[in-house]
Amino acid sequence: MSSAPRLSVVVVTRERPHAPEYHAYASTLLARTVAAGERAGWTVDVVAAQEEGRAATLRRTAGAAAQVILGGEDIAPEFYGGTRGYRGEGQHAERADEAQLALVHRAVAEGTPLLGICRGHQIIDVALGGTLLQDLGEGSAHRFDDVPIDLVMATHDVRTVPGSRLAASLGEVASTRSAHHQAVDRLGDGLVVAARASDGLIEAVEHATAPVLGVQWHPEDPGAPRGQLDALLGLLRAPLALAA
Repeated sequence: MSSAPRLSVVVVTRERPHAPEYHAYASTLLARTVAAGERAGWTVDVVAAQEEGRAATLRRTAGAAAQVILGGEDIAPEFYGGTRGYRGEGQHAERADEAQLALVHRAVAEGTPLLGICRGHQIIDVALGGTLLQDLGEGSAHRFDDVPIDLVMATHDVRTVPGSRLAASLGEVASTRSAHHQAVDRLGDGLVVAARASDGLIEAVEHATAPVLGVQWHPEDPGAPRGQLDALLGLLRAPLALAA
């Protein structure tokens, strides 16, 4: 049996028959995350929250040394006091929402290192009582609309907050690849801003006392700067090293 620490990578779903092109691209992002985790010395376990549900997702991820929550569908607005019918709204995955929100609660309570990417970043905020901007509107610099899925990513810089863990890892300015039409609005309890875009949008959050970090962009995208995902996964290893 492997003695390597276990990294749980939690996705929304293992299948999207209604959106095969999107699912193929999401699968590419997952594969790159798994490869980066294994390259860093983790044993990686992939968990599909929609199929597993809350109880099984918590059981599957129990005892993991660290966790990553990847991107996917919009969070159902009922979880953050929003309403339905907003621009760009698609299908929701409420079972995945419930499971991933529970993961954040447990990670904060137990001090488990956790990285949220895109939707995962928003899950962290909502789990801790935060809210979301439901749509950034047409012409947003954070994604390209009405293009093939492999062209949806936009490239833009974010400025990290001095003294944050993110700044120590990525530097003062980081180039990012993003494809989101929603964003963090009100911060959840215990969260602080770790990076913003030039338009002021919150692009990353960190928990003040727990090893929990969220980034709105996709460091696992093929066009992302080389080594960016590895650096973020390294932040998950840092608390483990301190505890050793």
